[in-house]
Amino acid sequence: MSIFSKDPLQITVFQSYGTHNHFYARGRALEDENISLERKGVLGLLVNSYKRFESDEIKNTSLTLTLPNHQEIKTKTDNDGYFLVDEKIDNLNELTTTEGWLKYTISFTDINIKHKINNNNIFEGEVLIPSAKASFGVISDIDDTILHTGVVSKLKWRLLINTLFKSPYNRRALEGSSEFYSLLHSGKSGNDANPFFYVSHSPWNMYRYLEYFLTKNNFPKGAILLRTMRNIFSKKKDDKPQKQKEIINILKTYTDLPFILIGDAGEHDADIYMETVTQFPNRIKAIYIRNVSKNKNNERIKNLVKNYTDTTFLLVNDSNEAIAHAKKHHFIA
Repeated sequence: MSIFSKDPLQITVFQSYGTHNHFYARGRALEDENISLERKGVLGLLVNSYKRFESDEIKNTSLTLTLPNHQEIKTKTDNDGYFLVDEKIDNLNELTTTEGWLKYTISFTDINIKHKINNNNIFEGEVLIPSAKASFGVISDIDDTILHTGVVSKLKWRLLINTLFKSPYNRRALEGSSEFYSLLHSGKSGNDANPFFYVSHSPWNMYRYLEYFLTKNNFPKGAILLRTMRNIFSKKKDDKPQKQKEIINILKTYTDLPFILIGDAGEHDADIYMETVTQFPNRIKAIYIRNVSKNKNNERIKNLVKNYTDTTFLLVNDSNEAIAHAKKHHFIA
């Protein structure tokens, strides 16, 4: 943070998840670069993208998080501006909404900060604590599963164009995906409040962009799990993808909750999900993988699951197929 900067400060709080006795929250303190998520025009969108990735983090600064019962938790940002609160606290479920969301606030508390702070220095966050009435959880990829990104295009050129030159305001969800997800959220009873977890290889710099897209296109609210830029560039050869690590952690967190996994045939979702079934037997109710047009990986996956019986596995062409299958298996009404 430059002493000559005049940008006000903000805290971007990431939607996270926890349990009735485990509070887990994270986010990032940054200068507000005034990025409009509804901006139009090539130049404006390019400027947005530059600001998004050339962020000015507020490193090593004190923050105070306040729960609905007024309990305070002290934390501090790291060298990249991220904060992480990982605390054992009992009876957190008593503080949640009927949908399982625990709301909290977080503020800067470093007395040496001389900058203007947005929102009167009160930033709201939420942690998902699945409702007791939930019958299963849903873990979904984002890229080319519900949002067309072009991640499988040659040299990733479509991915670059969509990321740099398209506003989330103008991005459209894949047809029927929002309806399918809403039905899964409601479950068989229509009132299950099944929790959602959105995973992506995208960096946290894309958080507000993806959160806006999910909200605008009426997807069920859920935890959004991305990765740091440092993690992208420092990944070791034998490391599991960060997305896979997040999936493993979710399944270890909710040991009594079965899950449905949703992805696409573009890259390695099918392989990751099948490995997850092996690692967590009898925990995965179904796997849905969306076909990606003109992608040679489709045929590989078809052969991969031809005689697969470890769990229900469906390679779908559209959301109507998935909805019909989910009704047949009594996942939805």
